[in-house]
Amino acid sequence: MNNRDLSDINLLLRRYGIYVYDKDEKNKLAMMEMEIKELYKHALLTREEFTEALLILRKRG
Repeated sequence: MNNRDLSDINLLLRRYGIYVYDKDEKNKLAMMEMEIKELYKHALLTREEFTEALLILRKRG
């Protein structure tokens, strides 16, 4: 996975029917991180996808 920005993470989440909308950017990033962790916990994401997505989210936040 070559995630480079937030839109790529949105596409990753949408692959599993997850849409994250929030007016507050900080809340949106926290919700996205929570969803990424749940997907990884249930073995739906590879370790590479998981770590790269978290790095991008934490850079933004």
